[in-house]
Amino acid sequence: MSGSGRHDGRGRLGNVLSNLAVAVGCVLFLGGFAWGAVVYAPYTVPTDSMAPTVNAGDRVLAERVDGEDVRRGDVVVFTDPTWGAVPMVKRVVGVGGDKIACCDEGGRLTVDGKPVEEPYLRVNGASSPASGSGAPASPQDFTATVPEGQLFLLGDERNTSLDSRVHLEDAGQGSVPRGAVQARVDAVAWPMNGMIGRPEAFAALPGGVSSEGPLPLQAGALVVGVVLILGGAAYGPLAGRSARRAARAEASARGR
Repeated sequence: MSGSGRHDGRGRLGNVLSNLAVAVGCVLFLGGFAWGAVVYAPYTVPTDSMAPTVNAGDRVLAERVDGEDVRRGDVVVFTDPTWGAVPMVKRVVGVGGDKIACCDEGGRLTVDGKPVEEPYLRVNGASSPASGSGAPASPQDFTATVPEGQLFLLGDERNTSLDSRVHLEDAGQGSVPRGAVQARVDAVAWPMNGMIGRPEAFAALPGGVSSEGPLPLQAGALVVGVVLILGGAAYGPLAGRSARRAARAEASARGR
């Protein structure tokens, strides 16, 4: 094979690899985007009742889930007529059969008598007792037994949140049906504060915590797709230019 043919073959191979990378990148990018659009819904949080985990005006991504899949510690989006006909965002601290009480001698929330460390709380501008501030997990004491098929919900900003504590005199002692849940919040998309973890304290209770949603996989597919598209688009012309330069250099060497 002549040098020119060899370099032409290298250029054609570069174009093939470039096109393949762009095609795979498009599949990953579009597939990840479509998968995310099916599984997740965006919400704008209207109040600071979930601060500092989620602040007013934050855009969150919430996985569409069945209420039966919800576990303690989940931050959920729900709608209940008793609470108002608008979607609300709160944290599940109790499920059917749980006895919820606050506060124990250490100022902590208890579930069936077991204290729960809640490092995500901010009370009176300070951290929760789990961080050593000594501030109680709720400014007022309360006790409730959660009926089967219901959820007990609190905001992370316990001083201002209008949550299950406000509805203790209602049927169900402030709880809402599992069927009221529309989605589980997995991440704060804007500002980009990242994933919302599952609290370790709830993992030791019966039923444990929910598994992480597919958002990291979907984000990974989008990132890899973009890299392949940009890299493939750049590689083809660069490979072709390199092959042409090598061919000219070889022709020049032969002409000497």
